[in-house]
Amino acid sequence: CLIVAGAGSGKTKVLTARVAHIIKEKKAWPNQILCVTFTNKAAREMKERISGIVGEEAKNLWMGTFHSVFAKILRIEAEKIGYSSNFTIYDTEDSQKLVSSVIKELNLDKEIYKYKNIYSRISSLKNSLITPKIYGQSDELIESDKLAKRSSFINVYVEYINRCFKAGVMDFDDLLLKTNELLSKSPNVLAKYQNLFKYILVDEYQDTNHSQYLIVKALSDKFQNICVVGDDAQSIYSFRGANIKNILNFQRDYHEVNVFRLEQNYRSTKNIVNAANSIIEKNENKLDKVVWTENETGSK
Repeated sequence: CLIVAGAGSGKTKVLTARVAHIIKEKKAWPNQILCVTFTNKAAREMKERISGIVGEEAKNLWMGTFHSVFAKILRIEAEKIGYSSNFTIYDTEDSQKLVSSVIKELNLDKEIYKYKNIYSRISSLKNSLITPKIYGQSDELIESDKLAKRSSFINVYVEYINRCFKAGVMDFDDLLLKTNELLSKSPNVLAKYQNLFKYILVDEYQDTNHSQYLIVKALSDKFQNICVVGDDAQSIYSFRGANIKNILNFQRDYHEVNVFRLEQNYRSTKNIVNAANSIIEKNENKLDKVVWTENETGSK
């Protein structure tokens, strides 16, 4: 099920109502429903709204951000990938500090190897599932680092990974990378979660990256009860690895897709909606929808 939702059209309400309906109609137990979104605030808001409809049962939902939900799975299955279940999770600041100390220990020029830039590159590679081994097989990646005078980048990457592993640490990007690793290397674990999650719902699908796309695809493969909500015209996170093709190709990726369009905007004035529409219509690759509003014309 693909819900193409224009700005201000009530995306959260639709997901909330769908989850509540699944529980009330006893189509699945709450712990058989996986609902992922991008911010803790959105996840909290949805859980509160669902609790208001179905009561205490809502607390058993697998609901949260991609990172929080997959961290939970990784803690349960940690030993399968060589970690203990109480591994530490580094935030961006922790990770950047570690990258900085690795650069220092390798005696690299801090002006060329700026730790924030190097961390961003590591993060981007991990979200594209490019491990040091895959990096080593890519002439293009190696050449781009040579041109940037950063031919020792791979040494920093390898050392950073080794230091994290020895310390029992995962960074934010590992929460996705290691979940992909877990599901691809352990068929039993994959089958366990495929059987558990009878319904999967994804919010802001236009902002998913390659790593998130593959996890969701693998988990939903058995029942194909996947419902995604998103707006291709609101994808602004390509700099963080978001891949617009995930939502544009949804109908190719899954069988018998039902498409619903939320086109009424409840938030903005007519002038704002019309101005936005006139820009969006110039996009070459897009999902068709006509956003409109009953609100006042508003100032220019």
